[in-house]
Amino acid sequence: MSEIGLFPLGLVLLPGERTPLHIFEPRYRELIAECLQRGTEFGIVLADDSGMRTTGTKAAILEVLERFDDGRSNVVVEGRERFQVIRLTEGRSFLTAETEALIDDGGPPDGEVLETCLAAYRRLIAAAGESFPELEPGAPTVSFDIAAIITFPVSTKQDLLESTSENERLVRIGGFLAQAAEAVTAGRVARERAGGNGKVDHF
Repeated sequence: MSEIGLFPLGLVLLPGERTPLHIFEPRYRELIAECLQRGTEFGIVLADDSGMRTTGTKAAILEVLERFDDGRSNVVVEGRERFQVIRLTEGRSFLTAETEALIDDGGPPDGEVLETCLAAYRRLIAAAGESFPELEPGAPTVSFDIAAIITFPVSTKQDLLESTSENERLVRIGGFLAQAAEAVTAGRVARERAGGNGKVDHF
């Protein structure tokens, strides 16, 4: 087990995901300053009306974008390994906890499940007319790579973070992407049909 500083936030950081943070509370300014000085990571955990979760992600500070005279700063962090809080500890101005790594139980994902999810991802990209990164099918956690690109509800991201099965995550994400692709396609068709006479015909 290892002890790390915790940063409870209203967001979920997935492994490999990057996000900007605005650091303004004195206790978290202290945490970030310490991590920068020592080159260490801190833990981001979801905290909302239901309380603080016990599964989070270690975050590495990639860049300090801006420092303000009053001590505030803007930084960019990247998600690293997942962890489980074993016990909260005391003695610092910020939250700290003993943690252990959260590791998937199963082996590599089922090939058919993986391809179904990747196909849904490509359909959504095509339907949206966007340019998203190509994914590496051989990556150990494609599910997190996709969830870091596509916008998911916070509760869904937390469920994905807590899951210890890549297959389970891919099945859930694949279903979401397939539905999203259908919705985007239907919306585009409706707009095209409405462009003719100002009305949308029945499908």
